[in-house]
Amino acid sequence: MKVLITGATGLIGKQLIAKLASHQVRVHYLTTGKQNIKNEPHLKGFFWDPKKEFVDEKCLDGVDAIIHLAGAGISKRWTRKYKQEIIESRVLTANTLFKLLRENQNSVRHFISASAIGIYKDSMAIDHSEESDALETSFIGNVVQKWEAAADRFASIGLKVCKMRTGLVLAREGGMLPQVAQPVRFGFGAAFVSGTQWQSWIHINDLTEMYVKALEDEWEGVFNAVAPNPVTNKQMVAAIARTLDKPYFMPDLPGWLLRLMLGEMSTLLFLSQKVTPRRPLEQGYRFQFKTLEEALPALLK
Repeated sequence: MKVLITGATGLIGKQLIAKLASHQVRVHYLTTGKQNIKNEPHLKGFFWDPKKEFVDEKCLDGVDAIIHLAGAGISKRWTRKYKQEIIESRVLTANTLFKLLRENQNSVRHFISASAIGIYKDSMAIDHSEESDALETSFIGNVVQKWEAAADRFASIGLKVCKMRTGLVLAREGGMLPQVAQPVRFGFGAAFVSGTQWQSWIHINDLTEMYVKALEDEWEGVFNAVAPNPVTNKQMVAAIARTLDKPYFMPDLPGWLLRLMLGEMSTLLFLSQKVTPRRPLEQGYRFQFKTLEEALPALLK
């Protein structure tokens, strides 16, 4: 099997490529930096410039599936310009791939797109499964809806489309965990606002394995890429403190302070989304890390 990947140099992309290699899957990847192009037996890079709708069409040679991970990070201050980049980095890149497939002969039959649980309505009470129609109307909710709409277009050219709605990714190398753990290491861990908001998370090893299973079994439709045991923000910080053997006694950080520090992006810290991975479990996916107590030690110590 051969796969084309976008976002290959990101946190998830790097680990997914290594995981695919262990499953004997050959990888083509797209990069906007020509200096990042490699040409190895099982890994080949190709240049693209989505803003100019340019892609080296040789990237499609022998490719069976596309895994679309490209997208600007959301953990930067949301200026008007950067909000536009968050949207375009997801939608414009997908549209560029769509045009590439429509205009060039290829053997691609499966399109797997990253997505996010940010699409689900902020709620303390709702348990969101893949069938939930309670959708978030804030900026981040609109971003995910546009992201998924761009992915759904690929069905019109005969591809199976899979959307992986991903929760908070726990990883040693990046994402939210190092940022939350850093003040805890110095004894200053604190929950955000009330700390009662639900946080649905997934260990990066489970996330990359889930992508592999989605690829091998040709998953189609929406899948919640989260562990089966969501926690509150207060429980998350407390678990990190226990793992690091650090005290946890600081008062919760007030909302006004977070808004002052982070601007509109601070809404990400207030959102409550309790999400269950019903469809991955139904498809036979077995989680390696079901609880924070299982996930955190290897990542923090």
